[in-house]
Formats: sequence, C-alpha cells, structure tokens
Amino acid sequence: MILFKFPFKEVFYTLNSDTPLKNTIKFHSFDNLKEITFDGSFQPITEHEILDLNITSQSIQQEYHGTPETKNEYLARIENVIEIIKENQLPKVVISRQKWVDTPEHETIDLGKTFLKLCKDYPNAFIHLFVDKNEAWIGATPEVLGQYNKNTEDFETMSLAGTLPVSEDWSEKEIEEQKPVSTYIQSVLSRYSQQVEISPVYDHISGNIKHLRNDFKAVVSRQDIPTLIKELHPTPAVCGVPKDLCSEIIKNTEKNNRAFYAGYIQTEQDNETTCYVNLRCAQLFRNGILLYAGGGITALSEPEKEWKETEMKADAVLQRLTFLGA
Repeated sequence: MILFKFPFKEVFYTLNSDTPLKNTIKFHSFDNLKEITFDGSFQPITEHEILDLNITSQSIQQEYHGTPETKNEYLARIENVIEIIKENQLPKVVISRQKWVDTPEHETIDLGKTFLKLCKDYPNAFIHLFVDKNEAWIGATPEVLGQYNKNTEDFETMSLAGTLPVSEDWSEKEIEEQKPVSTYIQSVLSRYSQQVEISPVYDHISGNIKHLRNDFKAVVSRQDIPTLIKELHPTPAVCGVPKDLCSEIIKNTEKNNRAFYAGYIQTEQDNETTCYVNLRCAQLFRNGILLYAGGGITALSEPEKEWKETEMKADAVLQRLTFLGA
C-alpha cells in the first residue's frame, strides 16, 4: 500500500496495480544497495477514502528493538567529526542521527491522518506513506534531486542546504554550508550540458524552518539521465564534499544505517521522471516510529546547535503524528 502527493498539487494518489503498468515509484536506499518498487497506474484517492483505509501502526508487522544514541553520544560524535574536518580541511560533512519515539501504551498511530496532516502543513513537499511486507515509511521531503521532461529534454534540480528557524538570520556557517552543494551540482551538470542556468540564492520555507536554495536548469539527452542521477546522488547536501571521503567518514562515524533516509524516491510518468531526496522521513514500526535527521557539519559548527537542528527536522513528522486510543 502506498499513498503520495506531489509538491504544490492538491490531489492525493495511490497506485492501482490491477491495470496495465504505466507508472512506477521506486525507493532507493542511501547506499544504493536496496530498492523497493511500486508498479501500477497513479490513481487519485480522496481524503475520505484514505481515512476509510484505516491504516494504523497495528498494520505493521515489524517491531523495533534498537538503541539510538543519546544526546551526549551525538555531541561527542560531532566534536570528533569537526576535528576530522579541520585536519582534512573539508568544506562540509553531513552527519545524521536517529530519534526513537515509542507508541504510548494502549494507543496506535493513525497513519492515514498523519499523512493528511503532512500534506496540509507541507504543501511544497513530496509526501509519501507506504506499508510494505518488510518496510513501512512516511515522509515529507522538500528537495528535488532531479526532474526531467522527456519531451523537451529539460532537466531541473536544486541546491538546498543550510537550516535555520524561519525567524532567524543567516550566518556565515549556513552560507558556507550551501556553497559547495551549488558548486558540485554545477560541475556535474556542465559535463552533460553546454548551458546550465542557475538562479540567485533564495530562501526555501519548509514548515517552521528555512533553507538556502539555488535552482538549476539544463538541456540533457534522455540516455544520459540515469547516469546523471547516479552521479548527483548523494549530493553534498546529504553527504558532503568531497563525496568519496565524506561517504567514508559517514560510514565510520554514524552509529545507524541510513536505510532509505537520504536516498531518493524516483517517480516515472509518461513524459516525466522526477527524483526526490528522501528527507524529513521516518521508519514506521508496530511499537513506535524511528525518525531520521541530519545536518551539514563544518569547521564552524557548534555541536549543541547541530543537535537542535536535527530536533527541528525530526519535528516535521513527529509533530504531525495522530494517535488513537486502543
């Protein structure tokens, strides 16, 4: 079962697998080693029909029995990463953490209502909820990895990095964090297109937080799109610069496996391929929810501030959870 909504659209969709295959949604893990594919045709579904499905955490078979790191463990880990950054003179490394929230005793999570709340509160995000036999995830991602029009051969993407509450002013740390993301995307696109258009930097509002953003547009041959997507992922916004070294640091310093967090969601329609970076997401279990959040660490980072940033990002899903009494 899958539910989803495209950015800036008001229609909710599910997939009808009984029709001849027309569309697909594919979830790629961060390390590209795992995929989950949903096939069928995009079928509109109403709010009332979603609620009638009665999707709750009791629909999920898996239970969680792990132990995410404490705040002190996270702070110590960030201190260590900052030292690595300084030693190697790195612009940025993206480090993530997990946050576990138990389902209250005698209650269950109403996943349909939670999905609808995310849709209402994050109209410019790609919202998804799926419950598969082995996995269940929910998310509201603000970031497009790539959007391709098969007719015009226009490819569009964005550089999204730096995070602050909407009311705060940008500092040097956020500005310096976003720059290498834009530089990396421009360098990749320039290998596939003679002309790359880049917008000025502007604020991207996502709920109660904001990011710095550039938009990119280029004409790219259709046969190059799969290679381009693989080269863009993971972008510096979810990995760091340089990619190979930062991937190694992530592997050696993160306690958790990112799974589908910071991977990408690929939607295929007749004339369009769109890939979304899987952010502001959580893995669902029968006994609770495992939230994922990360942040760009630089030489100017303050561990306590980084902790607060991940808490803000985790709230995107956490504050929309709707519980039902048993």
